[in-house]
Amino acid sequence: MNRVVQRLQPFQQTIFATMTEKAIEHNAVNLGQGFPDEDGPRPMLERAAQEILHGNNQYGDGRGHTELREAISRQRERARGQHYDPETDILVTVGATEAIAATVLGLVEPDSEVILIEPYYDVYAAAVALAGAKRVGVPLIPNGKSWTLDFDALDAAISEKTSLLILNTPHNPTGAVLGRDVLERLARTCVEHDIVVLSDEVYEYLTFNNREHVSIASLPGMRERTVVVSSAAKTLNVTGWKTGWALAPAELLAGVVKAKQFMSYVGATPVQPAVAYALDNEEEWIHGLVDSLDRKRQKLADGLRAAGFDVHDTNGTYFIVVDISPLGYKDGVQFCMDLPEKCGVAAIPVQVFTDDESPWKTKVRFAFCKRDEVLDEAIRRLHALNES
Repeated sequence: MNRVVQRLQPFQQTIFATMTEKAIEHNAVNLGQGFPDEDGPRPMLERAAQEILHGNNQYGDGRGHTELREAISRQRERARGQHYDPETDILVTVGATEAIAATVLGLVEPDSEVILIEPYYDVYAAAVALAGAKRVGVPLIPNGKSWTLDFDALDAAISEKTSLLILNTPHNPTGAVLGRDVLERLARTCVEHDIVVLSDEVYEYLTFNNREHVSIASLPGMRERTVVVSSAAKTLNVTGWKTGWALAPAELLAGVVKAKQFMSYVGATPVQPAVAYALDNEEEWIHGLVDSLDRKRQKLADGLRAAGFDVHDTNGTYFIVVDISPLGYKDGVQFCMDLPEKCGVAAIPVQVFTDDESPWKTKVRFAFCKRDEVLDEAIRRLHALNES
């Protein structure tokens, strides 16, 4: 008997776990899951070790270590010119994933509607289901070699039941970075219809081609209706530390706090002062990381073109999206399931992040946040597709 609650029955094992298993089975280079294979700044790691060795191993403040909340506040003011009070407006969470889930669970009523921009990170859909709400997809549409928001579809999707819109820029999986003009138009729509926004900004520092990341919370009328989510994971190469945060005015953050306190109560205590140290002291390291990722992005893009793929632009994140149809393939899921055995590389089909897969069926995502020698080997193996 299937005892899984009905609202979660449509969700299977995540595509990331499936493709990682495939990669292990076939000893493939894993360019599917988006995690780096190099550590963050050494002084940050040493600070975490010191915290552990010196006894900072018990429950901390449920809202997060004071030192970290203060560092997050300083970082946001430096980077975005916005002040969030560390006492009332900042909540430390177990990764951005918990911040997303707690926002949805704390602010979305059952039977209301949540707008997701397709393709969407699969956690969003699961969080909406857990809240007993209904997701409504609004697609990204082609914009040159990248994508932008379909405002006609957005206008059609908004109803009296719309309670939340989940925005992700820089965007996973496409690598698109929505421009200020797009976000200003979106902000006006949200203000007009009184829609709360969950703004997932975990890739906020990982932008390329001189693209500016604009937080929608900085635009007129949006601070009071936006929960900003970010984390240390992508900025500092510590995905395993699961240290994220939610920022919002106290009245809005209250719902997030209430949900989070019954999920994990508190995150890993000893790593929080280490993240605080890095936010205050490792900006130069972060700039170096972005430069390194930009070079890796170009390396992989060139290699994918040489292997015969149609390569889309990547202006942010860890990811490059390609079209597989020039190589004669018509279905991204089948392509990605076959790829580890066929040439020893793992990737992610974009269509699994959509409700309407038709525009995305031949799109596949590769991650470039890997060591140069790993990317070189993946490129070498992918060239075998032209020989098969």
